[in-house]
Amino acid sequence: MENELTLKRFIDIRRDLGHTQAEFAKLLGISSTTADIERGRTKLSGKVVAELLKQFNINPLWLFGESEEKHLETSRTSVIPKVVTVDSADNDNMVLVNAKAAAGYPQNIADTSWYHQLPAFDLPIPEFRNATYRGFQVEGDSMLPNLRPNDWVLAKSVEHIDHISANKMYVVVLQDAVLVKKIEKRPNSNNITLVSLNETYPPYDIKPFQIQEIWEVSSKLTFNVDATTDTGLLRQLHQSMEELKQQMGTVKN
Repeated sequence: MENELTLKRFIDIRRDLGHTQAEFAKLLGISSTTADIERGRTKLSGKVVAELLKQFNINPLWLFGESEEKHLETSRTSVIPKVVTVDSADNDNMVLVNAKAAAGYPQNIADTSWYHQLPAFDLPIPEFRNATYRGFQVEGDSMLPNLRPNDWVLAKSVEHIDHISANKMYVVVLQDAVLVKKIEKRPNSNNITLVSLNETYPPYDIKPFQIQEIWEVSSKLTFNVDATTDTGLLRQLHQSMEELKQQMGTVKN
């Protein structure tokens, strides 16, 4: 059976993550509950140790009391582009991923031939030299007011999760989705928090291993700059203010 320190550390991981014994068991692929492991009745299997490493970057040596480093480096999770395309002069070119293509991007991320169906261009501006850039079309309104639906962002590839900044926006390619978000890393947590600018969308946590690529948004292209859009935004704002006044009135009464 496991020593007391290992059991304590296993329990601490669960509590730090805020899971019940049943929730933690489900995450780790254990039937019903982690209670027997925590009481020392059931051995901590290699599969569970592997899941702790994969999902939460828990260092197995720390778990068994042989290291003080609780987490392995998050930078081991590679987020660099899986495929880079070049133009006829062998320079990196900028592939454009529209909303429709984005739906298939995570599944085809390493398929070189898939990229050939996407438009690509070379932007002869110094800011876009010496790095790999990609264009992504914005879906939805989660990044209003900065990004509107159908805007395009031009984004630069990021090598490591450790290089991200809380003040910037990123295109995050997960295993099943392409999202534009701000990214926050909280101290003492191996989770990564994805944050929308539109406050009606709550932040949510993901694990580093769920990320395939990260692209830092450097600029945007907006094509719907017309009076009707601004009028629509003003109308929405006015409507929101009226709703807020009604809510305030309800609170006062």
